Amino acid sequence: MKTKTTNTNRDLLRRFRLPEADLQEAVSTALGTLDKTDVAKRYDESVHDFAPNSLIKGKVLRIVNEDVMVDIGYKSEGVVPLYEFEGQETPEPGTELEVLMEGMDDASGLLLLSKRRAERLRGWESIVQSHGEGDILTGTATRKIKGGLLLDVGGVSVFLPASQIDIRRVPDVALYIGKELDCKIIKIDRERMNIVVSRRKLLEERRARAREDLLQTLTEGQVRTGVVKNIADFGAFLDIGGVDGLLHITDMSWGRVNHPSEVVQLEQKLQVKVLRYDKERNRIALGLKQLEASPWEEIEKKYPVGSRVTGEVVNIMPYGAFVKLEDGIEGLVHISEMSWTRRVNHPSEMVEIGQAVDVVVLDIDKDKQEISLGMKQTEVNPWTEVEDRYPVGTIIEGVVRNLTNYGAFIEIEEGIDGLLHVSDMSWTKKVTHPSEVLTKGDLVRAVVLSVDTEKRRVALGMKQLEQDPWQDEIPRRYGPGDVVVGRVTKITNFGVFVALEDGLEGLLHISELTDKKVESPEEVVKPNQLVDVRVLKVDSEERKIGLSMIGVPQHSHLTEAEELAASGVVEEVAEDAGDAAGETEAADDADGADADEDGSGEA
Repeated sequence: MKTKTTNTNRDLLRRFRLPEADLQEAVSTALGTLDKTDVAKRYDESVHDFAPNSLIKGKVLRIVNEDVMVDIGYKSEGVVPLYEFEGQETPEPGTELEVLMEGMDDASGLLLLSKRRAERLRGWESIVQSHGEGDILTGTATRKIKGGLLLDVGGVSVFLPASQIDIRRVPDVALYIGKELDCKIIKIDRERMNIVVSRRKLLEERRARAREDLLQTLTEGQVRTGVVKNIADFGAFLDIGGVDGLLHITDMSWGRVNHPSEVVQLEQKLQVKVLRYDKERNRIALGLKQLEASPWEEIEKKYPVGSRVTGEVVNIMPYGAFVKLEDGIEGLVHISEMSWTRRVNHPSEMVEIGQAVDVVVLDIDKDKQEISLGMKQTEVNPWTEVEDRYPVGTIIEGVVRNLTNYGAFIEIEEGIDGLLHVSDMSWTKKVTHPSEVLTKGDLVRAVVLSVDTEKRRVALGMKQLEQDPWQDEIPRRYGPGDVVVGRVTKITNFGVFVALEDGLEGLLHISELTDKKVESPEEVVKPNQLVDVRVLKVDSEERKIGLSMIGVPQHSHLTEAEELAASGVVEEVAEDAGDAAGETEAADDADGADADEDGSGEA
């Protein structure tokens, strides 16, 4: 039977590279001896009207290049791309398939078919017929998309939002790709053929049931299996079966842990011990190190007090350095225990992290798990030899290192200081502050007055280098009844201090100013005035001289400079006036109080 070559035939010839004669022969063979009436009848019986996106059953005819030719009973054949069979056996001719009609290729006249879309549509129909919202689906996470993951459920892609993947926020959703996940259906959109699922809701429901069961049996001291769900700076949270417990950083290891990530990792399974369970607040404290014996159990035997050991500096604080003796055992070397003589302002001046140091165990508090260590105890204490090297009476030379309100610290040797008190600077001069006599850095001579080895103190004196003038010289030069000339240096409410010579003063009590009653000493005398006074008493023990003006004629003295030169009382007028004005009231008040107690006006 001859047929006219149509445009469609020409397309087929080009597509399959067949000579036109071969095509005509194949058609004649297929039709046989049928006449035109039979052909038309056969055509009408086999050809159907197929709508796009409808499911159709067909049969594989052959494979041409990258296409699988499928007969679906239409006037033209259908084409399924070969790649849709990837991962499966190559279909043999005669294999029956269910395909989805997508349309027609206008150029070739072939039907465009899809095996994958047919499978997905069948899967979708299967899911929506057997599942509803709230049901559970199991799928494999295939890829990450905006906002979450796609799960493959029987060839159907369902959407799992990132916020619904886990109970806690997921740092990287890509970690779940390739994993099989159980999820709960929360929405089915039949028009758009879209399913949204939630793993979080399912986990929360399971967690709530497990939580109820767990809380009924949970007790302190139990050992449970937990999974690390979150890591913070202060510890890690573990799910121990529907309930979260805190594994604090201090309960992770007997040794030092700088950050929990050094010990645990996310999703890691651990055996932990329940340390505390607060039922009212639903808080559970867990411990990891408690599953092992504490290194503090026999601490006294391993490190007896007084023993010398070697450790490693692991931390430095302003008040001292922590030294690790072994894993889980650290002791503190206080800054005061680092050197016998060196003035340590910060522990970093003596040690650095990672340094090996020799220490002596000073004290152990097993309950608090604290060990006091000392570095200086590994050396000979130089203070044990100070008393032998500097016995009382030894004259030393040293540099003024520091001044305080009560005295000056003199460096006798490296690390050994002595205190020169203000009361030991002069026999006669009232020193209210050491700066009146010394300045920092001065080289001074002093005598050792006492040595206290336990308190590490050396008392020094300057005035003791000279003979005490109150024992001989002053009583010899000033006797009761002597009339002398002095200068008013200070006026108080109880009397007047009169300088008899440089560094030597006497007290002129208010009752000894005049035989008349006065309210204030200033009614009789003025500052810096030269006065004639009588010596009433010289007290060598108390180092005081009592004076009186009653009955003593007051001469008209020469000019101030001449009077001073003539009497020899004070050589530096201007300096004396300034010194008198700057004397400390505290010392004079004390003298005044003594005078008031005497009631005699004697100092």
